[in-house]
Amino acid sequence: MRYLPLTEADRSAMLETIGAPDVDALFSDVPEEARLTGPIEGLPMHASEMAVEKHMRRLSKKNLAASDAAFFLGAGAYKHHVPASVDHIIQRGEFLTAYTPYQPEIAQGTLQMLFEFQTQVARLYGCHVANASMYDGSTACWEAVAMASRIARGKKRKVVLSGALHPHYAEVVKTMAKFTEDEIAHASPALQAQPDNDGLIARIDDDTSCVVVQYPDILGRVTDLQPIADAAHEKGALLIVVNTEPVALGAIKSPGEMGADIVVGEGQSLGVGLQFGGPYLGLFAVTSQKHVRQMPGRLCGETVDAEGKRGFVLTLSTREQHIRREKATSNICTNSGLCALAFSVHMTLLGEKGLRRLALENHRLACHAVERLSKVPGVTVLNDSFFNEFTIRLGTDARKVVRTLAERDILAGVSLGRLFPDNADLADGLLVAVTETTTEEDIETLASALEEVLS
Repeated sequence: MRYLPLTEADRSAMLETIGAPDVDALFSDVPEEARLTGPIEGLPMHASEMAVEKHMRRLSKKNLAASDAAFFLGAGAYKHHVPASVDHIIQRGEFLTAYTPYQPEIAQGTLQMLFEFQTQVARLYGCHVANASMYDGSTACWEAVAMASRIARGKKRKVVLSGALHPHYAEVVKTMAKFTEDEIAHASPALQAQPDNDGLIARIDDDTSCVVVQYPDILGRVTDLQPIADAAHEKGALLIVVNTEPVALGAIKSPGEMGADIVVGEGQSLGVGLQFGGPYLGLFAVTSQKHVRQMPGRLCGETVDAEGKRGFVLTLSTREQHIRREKATSNICTNSGLCALAFSVHMTLLGEKGLRRLALENHRLACHAVERLSKVPGVTVLNDSFFNEFTIRLGTDARKVVRTLAERDILAGVSLGRLFPDNADLADGLLVAVTETTTEEDIETLASALEEVLS
């Protein structure tokens, strides 16, 4: 494909057509402090390929790899062991080069994989139907909110967000709601052993289209969702449940079992490494068949061909690339096909029993970490309930402690001050995640370092 640059006349004609005075006006939604006004300071205008490679290698040595540290980071992205067989399978040519299966007759393998993936997600979430994946967990959360608004036919526009929802997910919802008429009712979390479910329920009224909660929540707490579901349904609203750690569902009750109408989440934990933050994998499922046609993305189905043989097709594909834009259910419903394949391969290798064993090992190690850290002077464990992630209070700014320990090759966790920079009440909170890759030696390393730093 040739690169065909625009002339000044082309640019002027385009700007005139869309009613923009200049190119800068197209970036008005980007904060001014985030925009460049000239070349990046310190970056040469040109360099040889060898010089660039050498420079990039020097920069890469500043990274502290997850595998080279005592690692306790989580908050929506988790370090799990991914079997080598996962990478081997997803790099097979028929998978690695495949895109959207527009032509079912030559994409049966991809379609069958997505069909199996949907089945796995539906069973994991306790739902009837799952789609063929989304872009990531945060955008899947917004898609669920938009779906609830469609189901309400625009008669209900209030969206109640739990204060214990991941703040990045909440920000995505708020950003997208700027372009709709949805009213976002949000709150900040409180550092207490149990989430304020009563306060959340009190915010649900007759104008509410949906209620969004996280399970386990951003502080690692696990709570019964049934009372929230009952309160939402009493007002004619839908309950949307966000899950950022799918391994947890090998040990705790699924959201669908507790009354969730839509369940969304991030699938990175299974099959997909941390990878500096992406690409990741959005999961999306519903509990009612009547809501299927309002789902975003694509849905693979099983059928038979003209000879009666089993086959697979795209049953629903309500994205703007396939149908009229005004009738599309989404325009950001990217199917993360290769990540979905990795998820499905890892899940298949584990099986139901393997997933349960993996979940129990995660919880066992987390319990050991809680027991050990609770003995550190100055550390208070917040949670009464948790899976593999929990919150501790340090009595001092957690960000400073995290930076100090990082210099000792200990990635101690995610400070709540980083997640909630505008809430000083959370500044001493530290979110600690423990997985099967964490050793008891790592836990002792963290505890000993905290004893020294907090003394």
